Amino acid sequence: MEILIGLLIIAVGSFCQSSSYVPIKMVREWSWESFWLTQGLFAWLVFPFLGALLAVPEGHSLGELLTAENSFAIGMTVLFGALWGVGGLTFGLSMRYLGVALGQSISLGTCAGLGTILGPVMLHLVAPEAGHLEKLTLSVLMGVVATLIGIAIIGVAGGMKAAALSEEEKQQAVKDFNFPKGILIALLAGVMSGCFNVGLEFGKELNFGELTDPMYATLPATLLVTLGGFATNAAYCLFQNAKNRTWSDYGKVRLWVNNLFFCALAGGLWYSQFFGLSLGKGFLTSSPQLMTFSFCILMALNVTFSNLWGILLKEWKGCSKRTIAVLVVGIVVLIFSTFVPELLK
Repeated sequence: MEILIGLLIIAVGSFCQSSSYVPIKMVREWSWESFWLTQGLFAWLVFPFLGALLAVPEGHSLGELLTAENSFAIGMTVLFGALWGVGGLTFGLSMRYLGVALGQSISLGTCAGLGTILGPVMLHLVAPEAGHLEKLTLSVLMGVVATLIGIAIIGVAGGMKAAALSEEEKQQAVKDFNFPKGILIALLAGVMSGCFNVGLEFGKELNFGELTDPMYATLPATLLVTLGGFATNAAYCLFQNAKNRTWSDYGKVRLWVNNLFFCALAGGLWYSQFFGLSLGKGFLTSSPQLMTFSFCILMALNVTFSNLWGILLKEWKGCSKRTIAVLVVGIVVLIFSTFVPELLK
């Protein structure tokens, strides 16, 4: 029962994340770089900081974790967060060129597989004696394979969509639709986004041990990862503000209430995925396989829910029944993949 509760919590967080790009559509008269930076302020700084405070027991502070003893773990966590930030930038562009459904599918699918595998591999390179590779059991690897198969099927559906629609229909569904360019950007986004889980692995001990509730244990590490990601994204967005002369976006006072509200809503929904991941893992401790596979589960569910949103937002409008059938098969495979490690353990 605890495992089902944990998976349900992760699913709720995933649904919130997959919904986070809907509020952005309500942001008015701002350039891409302006709203991306603003929502990132909430998604990668404000809400992660508030979440990390839950891991701090009474009488202590987050600052106590910033010690010389933890300097290596802190540095590596922030570093991989900065690398993940590159994935965050290209992730947004992937949806610009492919739409919410296909953009998230390709990016998060690649992220799911690499994120799950790279964490133990990178830790093994640093501390081979700790046995980190033992986490990558056959059942976990089979779960990753099942996830990638589901993503590949959805990718086929995307290819069928691109081939069947006219240029006018593509533009109606996704304004800047560009399948070849979008695929390359989505793959890069997925590779770099996988660094998020690597950062979490390096920072997983950054808490107060037994004094920290297991459900909140990874939230300080999440803050450090998103801090690194925010630095990367902020640098790029500010550069784009200067290049495109869009500084005036922030001066449109009449838009502040509307745009800040929807950026904050988008940021809060986005952060919910990792808040839910931390809470959910607190219920998965009886299954080491699912603990290792949990990041992949989150990404697979993100893809599932993003495609459901894609259908609701009519991004698949005009596609044949055959294309929709392939899409549905891919979604079903993804849902099944979340249970593979537990079934094969």
